[in-house]
Amino acid sequence: MNTQLPPDTTAERLAQVRWIAGGTAAGKSTAARALAEQYGVEIFNGDRAEHSWLARCTPQRHPHLAALRGTPPGGGWEGRTPEQVFRSMAGLHGETVDFLVDDLDDLDELCERCGRCGRGTAERLVVVDYFGILPDHLAPLLTRPEQAVFLLPTPEFRAEALRARYADRQRARATWGSGDPSDLLALRLARDALWDREVRRQAERHGLDVVTVDGSVPAAERTRWLAARFGLAGPGGGQPPHR
Repeated sequence: MNTQLPPDTTAERLAQVRWIAGGTAAGKSTAARALAEQYGVEIFNGDRAEHSWLARCTPQRHPHLAALRGTPPGGGWEGRTPEQVFRSMAGLHGETVDFLVDDLDDLDELCERCGRCGRGTAERLVVVDYFGILPDHLAPLLTRPEQAVFLLPTPEFRAEALRARYADRQRARATWGSGDPSDLLALRLARDALWDREVRRQAERHGLDVVTVDGSVPAAERTRWLAARFGLAGPGGGQPPHR
């Protein structure tokens, strides 16, 4: 893994990467898909990539990530407080960063070998859609603040979205196992509130944008703003739809 490279060198290598991070149920994946459909960017889905990271991590270097291996659905939640779940998150401790960088480097190498699109790596933009990285760990990977946006839902918006998501009993069982979905959803909402608070605190320190999602701004308007912010459509200035 490329852990010995200086942060500024890593940032230069990732200059064509844009980041949509933040909280659960904020519409990160919806926004990334819209950018891909309208502007032809490539999406890197960090949530899916985590499955391969579990096989690559080590208890010595990634204790919180490695602890998830073999954990049954709901096993990381039952019998714990929101604070305990929050403190056990691999992203809180920066354990996902090296894997992200390595995978994005691999994308560049694959693009250079393929060459079918006729564009060089320096012209190809990748949008990372990922929940589990905080501003403190993302800031060293950026050459400028406009490369990253953190989307955070209001508590009401998130609760409604997650209740709808887990109304599917099969999906609820796959996530929570035999645990009570109502109790575990309440635990997750409380955990996510702690994550959101940490994102806001760190983002302010680094001057990174946080956009509040409450359902009042059409997804198309947010997509247009992100496209401008990321340099896909016109100047990247202006205020976010909601701060």
